[in-house]
Amino acid sequence: MRLGPVLELAALAWLLSSAGAHAHDVPSNCTVDMDGVPASPIPPLPTSPSQNATSASEPSYFAHPAYSGFVIAHVTLMMFSWLFILPIGVVLSISQSRLKLPVQFLFLVCNAFGLVAGTLYNSKTPDLYENNAHHKLGWVVTWITLAQALMEIVGSYNRRSKWSFVTRNEQAALITVSFGTMTERHRAHAVPEAHGFRFSNDSGQGTERASSSLRSHSLSSREEGEGVRFSDHPKCMYDVEGDNPDGDFDENEGPLPASRIPKFLAESIPDLLSVKLLELISLTNNVLDRVILVLGFMAIASGVATYGGLFRGKLIFSGLAHWVKGGIFFWYGLITFSRWMGCFAELGWAWNMKPSAMVVGSRKASMPSAEFVESFLIFLYGSTNVFLEHLAGWGKAWSAQDLEHVSIAGLFFGGGLCGMLVESRSVRNLLHTSILVTSAGSRLQEAQEAWKSPRTYHISLNPLPGLVVMLLGLMMASHHQESMVSTMLHKQWGSMLVGSALARAVTYLLSYLSPPTSLLPSRPPSEIVAAFCLISGGFILMASSSDTVTSIEEHNLSAMLVFTVTMGLTAFLMAWMTLVFACKGWAIQRELPPAFVAHLRA
Repeated sequence: MRLGPVLELAALAWLLSSAGAHAHDVPSNCTVDMDGVPASPIPPLPTSPSQNATSASEPSYFAHPAYSGFVIAHVTLMMFSWLFILPIGVVLSISQSRLKLPVQFLFLVCNAFGLVAGTLYNSKTPDLYENNAHHKLGWVVTWITLAQALMEIVGSYNRRSKWSFVTRNEQAALITVSFGTMTERHRAHAVPEAHGFRFSNDSGQGTERASSSLRSHSLSSREEGEGVRFSDHPKCMYDVEGDNPDGDFDENEGPLPASRIPKFLAESIPDLLSVKLLELISLTNNVLDRVILVLGFMAIASGVATYGGLFRGKLIFSGLAHWVKGGIFFWYGLITFSRWMGCFAELGWAWNMKPSAMVVGSRKASMPSAEFVESFLIFLYGSTNVFLEHLAGWGKAWSAQDLEHVSIAGLFFGGGLCGMLVESRSVRNLLHTSILVTSAGSRLQEAQEAWKSPRTYHISLNPLPGLVVMLLGLMMASHHQESMVSTMLHKQWGSMLVGSALARAVTYLLSYLSPPTSLLPSRPPSEIVAAFCLISGGFILMASSSDTVTSIEEHNLSAMLVFTVTMGLTAFLMAWMTLVFACKGWAIQRELPPAFVAHLRA
């Protein structure tokens, strides 16, 4: 079951609906509602200055000098584990590489050393952030990764499916192709038989070029619509002639070194676990592959807030409003860049021609466009938050700020709804009904070419999501703030959102002038710019919360420093993403027969 884009976008939808509207910087003596909007100011009480201090001026782990070596080791090991090792493990797991378990174990070892360093640091230092979320969330994601490793072991040694544990869901680097299509291409290109590989469900009968049985098998597969696809694991698609003909488990092929343990696991797991339980484990592992990096991002973000002592008390609402929405734009940029690299190509989301049901199956062919999903998320945000903007002042008069934030929610509500209608094929068919009915009598007299659908009908050219993002950036870039640093930060991330929308407009212009005609990703260069602006804009949005701005000002830092550091981190992150996805393609090719890899490159 293809869950990647649905799960990632569903997680973003949940975070988006829980964040509330944009929260601007507020003074420390104001109450803050769930949107981060200041309500009535609280009169200052006659207390000492320390009692009126903000989160940034209270004791924090960042300013605590003792045992700094432990916390440095904790941060270093955790960042190395979650940013460098785990992404490699995820793509190896999705590509069903036999290297997935060794990389997973390496991650667990590095993560365990990081936990030990963090535990030692906590035991030797006072609790400077009571009841923080990082400690709880860190243990939760640690147990989840441990459970996932156990599920990987169970799946890898499930003798019933051999290497196809995760439902043989997909290899996103390759477009899925039906059995008939592959057989025809194999014949047409005349791959030498000396290389000795064939489809695993091919008995070998009729493999001669003139054989009728080969052609009949190919045609019957096309009629069925869903044959053997590239999405199935290569180990299940091909068998090397003479290699393991009985399908027995080869302990030398397991993800662990050859010993009695792999053979024992391969023989015991199918007998101990039912088919339904194995399917449930498969589905759970498939889900975790798609969301584990999002959970890691949440753990790292909570760790930064805890280490800096940010968002204490009522300031948590302002912090959540900025960091959740900044994280959403950050992941929006990552997904945009992954689409440019070819992810979701089987859904037609990689700026390619959408494959037909014969190629990818009816379920994937029926998936909506990426622009429809973006429009739906925008609509979901607007439809929920338009009723939440006045909760803090319920029963009181509406202020100008309330109306401002409701207007933004209304923009998202209307823009998302209009975007979904534009993407609806039924609506578009109704829009040109009048010309079809009016000219029904003369259609026979016109050339048939004149009545063919334009090439642009087969691609999505929907500017509404980009327009909403651009207008939001323009509004936030001119949003008044309490300090110069905060004003500059808001202008920076607002400008980055505008830049991403303009880059997306260039993509649509290129697609309109030259619509994609291939199943392969077209990779418009403007999408790299759009992804860069979204990622960096999300980072700066997170840095523009009131507590973060206070910390920047107290340490005599500038908004320009934040901007330049963010640009460098974004460029490095995109370079690392490129290497990770290239590693995925290498892992897939590693599992294929060498002759077939050479055939793909031909």
